Amino acid sequence: MLKKSLHANPRNVDEYLSALSQDQRAALERVRRAIKSVVPRASEGISYQIPTFKLDGRMLVSYAAFSEHCSFFPGAGPTEVHQNELKAYQTSKGTIRFTLDKPLPLALIKKIVKTRIRLNEESLKHRANRKQKGRRNKV
Repeated sequence: MLKKSLHANPRNVDEYLSALSQDQRAALERVRRAIKSVVPRASEGISYQIPTFKLDGRMLVSYAAFSEHCSFFPGAGPTEVHQNELKAYQTSKGTIRFTLDKPLPLALIKKIVKTRIRLNEESLKHRANRKQKGRRNKV
């Protein structure tokens, strides 16, 4: 749970994490390290007041702590792709909730991040192809 002594608008990830209990901070640092191990060139920042990784200017994944659980936000695509592996966790569109006593496995976090990267790349290619077809039709 966020300590009330710090302001609600963290300026950076370290400030966000410092406002958490020791257990929550440890759980989210574990998630953070797993993400960094997959995509060390991703940038970190705060988006919607929670820690977020971006890759090539696009949102990749986010994570956060709440009073009763922590959440990992990889987006709807990866959550759907890995739904069978996530059966033990509470999920909703783009969100995976986990508790301190039942953390997400590091291998699964890494797999989900790789899926998010692949889906982002596919989306960019699809957009580029649509744009290219549109140009050809105008000529």
